[in-house]
Amino acid sequence: MIAHITRPVGVVVAGALAALSLAGLAGTAALSAAAASMTAAHLATVYVGPTGAVSGKQTVTPISTATGKAGTRIRTATGTGPIVVTPDGKTVYVANRRSNTVTPIRTATNTPLKAIAVGNYPDAIAITPNSVTAYVANFRSDTVTPISTATNKPGPPIKVGAGPTAIAVTPDGKTAYVIDQIADTVTPISTATGKPGPPITVGQRPSAIAITPDGATAYVTSSYGDHVVPISTATNTALTPIRVPQGPHAIVITPDGKTAYVLNFQGSVTPIDTATDTALTPIETTRCLNLAITPNGKTVYCACLYSVVLPIDTATNTAGMPIKIPGQPGSGAMVFSPDGKTAYVLVSHADLVTPIRTATNTVLPSTKVKGYPLYMAITP
Repeated sequence: MIAHITRPVGVVVAGALAALSLAGLAGTAALSAAAASMTAAHLATVYVGPTGAVSGKQTVTPISTATGKAGTRIRTATGTGPIVVTPDGKTVYVANRRSNTVTPIRTATNTPLKAIAVGNYPDAIAITPNSVTAYVANFRSDTVTPISTATNKPGPPIKVGAGPTAIAVTPDGKTAYVIDQIADTVTPISTATGKPGPPITVGQRPSAIAITPDGATAYVTSSYGDHVVPISTATNTALTPIRVPQGPHAIVITPDGKTAYVLNFQGSVTPIDTATDTALTPIETTRCLNLAITPNGKTVYCACLYSVVLPIDTATNTAGMPIKIPGQPGSGAMVFSPDGKTAYVLVSHADLVTPIRTATNTVLPSTKVKGYPLYMAITP
């Protein structure tokens, strides 16, 4: 799993409908069930924030992927920051940095619940794969607050290193890895006991973390150290650093776990062969802010400056034609629809969310939001 990025799931509705037809189940009940299944599979909601102030509080805006229309803004609190959705899709959690709280939002009704008190300056949230616990990194408290998603009650804060700023949870849900940016370490936390393990020293100013789908290795970017540090999750030890170009600050891993893609400040993306931990030839880009990978693993999209999104073919590690979008990306946040057919790019400078058809890289009409939003998440 990846810090800050929600993994959507694939859709096999067409196959289900074909099977119904072949079996001769063309009755009203069967067709209604199939139609309901298709509707459920293709409906999703994008949550964008912060989107303006209401009575001194900020908001999150829901956008229907079916219609492209923005819904009623949902009140959160001051300092709206990272947004995540539980894997079961039932709840959105919004970090409110300036109010030191987290706001849960029920996705069925888009209703905000009572804010949950956490530590000072919540800067990242990650949720266990079973949707049972949300872990909140409190940057100025040097703690992580676990929250029960069943009760929305916080547990005792867990002490970690200085400046926790990103979290990733292993696919089996047993360990949460926390980047301690100021301490230049990563702290593993047992989700069963809530106990932190010894900090793992990585490079200067670690910034992002991603874990292979098999859970064997966590990869940590070192922004000042110009390398990526692999961590063996079996032993919680750092392995030999992998040298990459200047300023690595974002990382994604293909669904098959074979390749990690690292975004570098100097304007390139470096593929890493995870079998050998070898950096491959960098792929030249314009200066990009963030990257995301399609659910099928075939394309990495980079949100770049100069109003473009750059697609990279993972089979050949070559960049395609730049995709022109309206306005500057801002944070570079991107998410994909559950079926992987649409990428949503947050265009902060223009207060827009812009869809891109992944099959053709065609830009679709944007949805207008308000308030220079920087964060985005989508229901599975």
